[in-house]
Amino acid sequence: MSDPSLAALRARIDALPPLREVLAATGFTAKKSLGQHFILDRNLTDKIAASARAPGADPDAPLSGQTVVEIGPGPGGLTRSLVRAGASVIAVEKDRRAAEALAPLVEAAGGKLTLVIGDALGVDWTALAPQGAAICANLPYNVATPLIAGWLTGPWPAWWSSATVMVQREVADRIVADTGADAYGRLAVLTGARAFATSLFDVSPASFVPPPKVWSSVVRFDPKPDAGDVPVKVLEKVTAAAFGQRRKMLRSSLKSLGDAHTLLETAGIPANERAERVSVADFVSLARLVQARATERC
Repeated sequence: MSDPSLAALRARIDALPPLREVLAATGFTAKKSLGQHFILDRNLTDKIAASARAPGADPDAPLSGQTVVEIGPGPGGLTRSLVRAGASVIAVEKDRRAAEALAPLVEAAGGKLTLVIGDALGVDWTALAPQGAAICANLPYNVATPLIAGWLTGPWPAWWSSATVMVQREVADRIVADTGADAYGRLAVLTGARAFATSLFDVSPASFVPPPKVWSSVVRFDPKPDAGDVPVKVLEKVTAAAFGQRRKMLRSSLKSLGDAHTLLETAGIPANERAERVSVADFVSLARLVQARATERC
């Protein structure tokens, strides 16, 4: 390793007590109400951190010079790996109990870790993080979907350069589902309209403390730079109508949007098609047509 300062930083982090000892000493236990499941295995957290690296990054310090936003650090398992990988981490934690468990890590990080106590659902990300920051987190299960949706529907170009997140495998399947798949729905359309998404690997329940009842998956999002003209708010409205009655043909499910037959004909989509058979590109076209109609009426 060529960077002596990073070597010293890693040495300080490696000298910290094991996470199980930190949890025992502070009495910090996972709360089901907060969707908490902690990862204590450094091999796994190192693998997640490495998955967040930018193309061409140094394999020995894959996040060197990168600002990384982490949500729900808990006792700091993934946080340790992110800092060891060279990142400057902004960790957002709703649970105030975590501050005591994280205090030694904050000190050892020597300015490379900023802890923000607050609700991630209410954060102004563009004010908190610099443009081009990466997201890397074991997302609390109960807020994963709204957080991801918020990042995808925010101002564009996105403030984040990539997002590498752990979610329930069921959610991961809905994120990366192709047209026609059982899991294909609103989240897949929203994701496909604004980002490239890849499910990287699955994680067993046994990897967590306490173990959840379901498997998890790590998913990486890379924003599409040319997706700024996608009318995401209208797209959400269109997909809500289409998938809210997914067993119905679109000519019926889209009636709330106006003259569904003409809308579908203009978009080149058969009126008897069902939502799960409509591509992301066609949904975006529908959203643009709905937006154009609304503009004409104004």
